[in-house]
Amino acid sequence: MAKVLIADDEPMVIHLLKTILTRLGHKVLAADGGEAALRVFTNHRPEATILDLNMPGMSGIEVLRRIRAVDRQAPVIVWSGAGTEELEREAKELGVTEFLKKGFSLHELGQAMKRACDAYDARQTDTHRGGIAI
Repeated sequence: MAKVLIADDEPMVIHLLKTILTRLGHKVLAADGGEAALRVFTNHRPEATILDLNMPGMSGIEVLRRIRAVDRQAPVIVWSGAGTEELEREAKELGVTEFLKKGFSLHELGQAMKRACDAYDARQTDTHRGGIAI
């Protein structure tokens, strides 16, 4: 399965998602804030990143911008408990793979993870063929 980075400032959210994703066979990396998320992303290059947009310090949008500076096509699932349409629009402009609102179901998370992993796999396949993924 996939190596997944979870970036959230709420330890209980990280614990819950780590438990769920580990049981599904994923290797889970965790970061409790934006700066930590960037370090983990840069050092481990996860196949998917699950990113909270509302974190103290470095916001999720800023983390997403910096991830995009490193890898324009990295699959990123963002979520927000208090997201605005403006945040959602900005995340989509930055090429987010999925946008979830906190309170999502396990089915929604599973589907988002499947699409993120499929995007990563398609990119890897295209890279091995010598093409450029769009």
